[in-house]
Formats: sequence, C-alpha cells, structure tokens
Amino acid sequence: MTGGDSGADGDRLGSDDGDRLEPDSSDHLGTDDGDRFEPDPERVAILREIADDVRGDTGESKQLANVLYRTSDLYDPDEETSPEEILRNVKFILEVKERGTLER
Repeated sequence: MTGGDSGADGDRLGSDDGDRLEPDSSDHLGTDDGDRFEPDPERVAILREIADDVRGDTGESKQLANVLYRTSDLYDPDEETSPEEILRNVKFILEVKERGTLER
C-alpha cells in the first residue's frame, strides 16, 4: 500500500501527507430498509486495490484482504449482498480460523 501506513499507535489512516480516510457525511444506505448501498464503482476499485496491496503470505493479511474485497461488494452494482451477510461471512471465517478446520 502506498503511503497508507498507520502511525505507531495504529490510529492514522490515509497517506503520509495527512489525507485521512473518513466516512463521507453524504454516505447513506440506498433504500429505506437499509439493506443496499448506492453503487459506487470508484469505491469498489479503491477497496479492491487496497485489498490487493495488503494481501500477503500470512493468514491475517489474506483475511483482511478478503474482508476488504467482500466489503467492496456492497458498492458493486453487479453484486447482491448486505452488511449483515458480510458480517456473518467474516464471523464464519474467524471461527474457522480459530478452530483450525471447517468441521464443527
């Protein structure tokens, strides 16, 4: 990732020139029932680029990349998912990691 390193305390996101990744106050869910985000191809591309940048050889970096990629699906007009689906998926991934197997 270029310039996206966090500070020593891990609270800083963005580039080294002080840019920060913060939610836009105009961001909102795409429908009244709150299960769909507005399509945003630029956001999809950015999230997937970051996912590619952080993906490494460790399990943790692969998990983070997968979460970022899955999150980008919220903004991809060709994907149908919800924050709840993503949360369930991430919880499952973490449970499998903790158990060390897919078996229950």
